[in-house]
Amino acid sequence: MSDHTIERDGVELSLTEEGNGGLVVLLHGLTATRGYVVMGSSALQRAGHRVVAYDARGHGRSSPAEDAAAYGYDELVADLGAVLDASGGERAVLAGASMGAHTAAALALRDPERVAGLVLVTPAFDPGAPPDPRRMARWQSLADGLRHAGVEGFMRAFGEPAVPERWRETVLKVVRQRLSEHEHPAALADALEVVPRSSPFADMAELEEIEAPAVVVASRDEVDPEHPYEVGEAWAEAIPGARLVSEDPGASPLAWQGGQLSQVIVDAAAAAART
Repeated sequence: MSDHTIERDGVELSLTEEGNGGLVVLLHGLTATRGYVVMGSSALQRAGHRVVAYDARGHGRSSPAEDAAAYGYDELVADLGAVLDASGGERAVLAGASMGAHTAAALALRDPERVAGLVLVTPAFDPGAPPDPRRMARWQSLADGLRHAGVEGFMRAFGEPAVPERWRETVLKVVRQRLSEHEHPAALADALEVVPRSSPFADMAELEEIEAPAVVVASRDEVDPEHPYEVGEAWAEAIPGARLVSEDPGASPLAWQGGQLSQVIVDAAAAAART
């Protein structure tokens, strides 16, 4: 395994590269780090893939942006392009969760020749949804809590998750764990303010232009209400030939199961290789 950094526009992006074979790039979600896509599973490497995972700007061990506003999708997509350049410039299968899914889809729209396949895990962006001031206020509250009182401030703002009781302890534990992995909490607070107000694309119909074979992984709403199942369905319906997969009702989300999600990515990479 190789840990290293690359630089783009004054930001040092921290990467891990492991394995040999076709390139798979993992992109995490907002407030997560590179370990929270396949949750430490090495199934992709065992299946013969070279896996690159990186911390988004201001997350994990990657450095802050020089401009506190430079965390929108234009910057995130450009960072992904730099990661691909540093990885040899070959076409890659992109597997991204939430913010990472939005970033991967945006690159597939802007530079389709770089994308061999897509696994879009729990997308939450719906450009047709009406503005929701309560949602924006919640993101601002999380940013303020983190900025002024660190992890504990974030957790107070986060409150009790709106999930069934049997899942609450797990959700709170994971959120606390991943918040503790960031070297630059103030930068993460900046990202919390900017990313939810940024758009990876303007209209859901744009997804019809994606050329790469795609799989959309959607979670059932009762366990993951912040990533609505209906949004995943809409993405899968819009992307030509996309396949929608999910866990069985009542089961732990597929997006949380690193080994199972890795198999979805392995299958998607195999499908991409056949096209």
